[in-house]
Amino acid sequence: MNALRIENLNVHYGTIHAVHGVSFSVEEGEIVSIVGSNGAGKSTVMWTLAGVVKPSSGTVEVFGRPLPEKPHEIVGMGIALVPERRRLFSALTVWENLVMGAYRRKDKGEIEKDMELCFTLFPIIKQRLKQRSGTLSGGEQQMLAISRALMSSPKVLLLDEPSLGLAPLIVETLMETILRIRGEGMTVLLVEQNATQALEISDRGYILEAGRILKSGPGPDLAGDPEIRKAYLGE
Repeated sequence: MNALRIENLNVHYGTIHAVHGVSFSVEEGEIVSIVGSNGAGKSTVMWTLAGVVKPSSGTVEVFGRPLPEKPHEIVGMGIALVPERRRLFSALTVWENLVMGAYRRKDKGEIEKDMELCFTLFPIIKQRLKQRSGTLSGGEQQMLAISRALMSSPKVLLLDEPSLGLAPLIVETLMETILRIRGEGMTVLLVEQNATQALEISDRGYILEAGRILKSGPGPDLAGDPEIRKAYLGE
């Protein structure tokens, strides 16, 4: 079943046509990556799926239903965005950020289970509960940003440039964690400039350039394609 289906998506910022007729799908239980250079339109696609940016035209469906217009309604449908550069509530503690992630929920017992899942995925977060999130390291902030999204109990997790600014060893651990999150039954749409590692863990990938999809296929195949590696992976 399609968790997400996007057909002929167009997005404008004023006179700038940022996304040109993009179509793709994400099957339930998949990891799908969108990779491309800076300014390709990757984050615009993610912000559109989160309801922050309004499309000019096109169709977006979530589990066969039209995407709502308001961000909080989208969260209620099971879509959670981990935005680029984390965008934590820096003056709030780690605990308070986690609680904010669950602000729509009433199922206290399940909230506690999801909190424990976050601590299992990211044990360091449990040790930082009373610390202000703005004082965490970059890697710890990314762990918290993902955990905050998980606290909304999503069916589909949108990850926008999660490796940005992180050391290579932390990026490797992060990719392994994304696989573990998929193992918990979630669907993942991943936007990354760190294309090789993203594609290698993905079931399928899409190459986005200047707002258009140029190529798609199984993630590992794209990661190993010499033409793609030369044009988009910096080799």
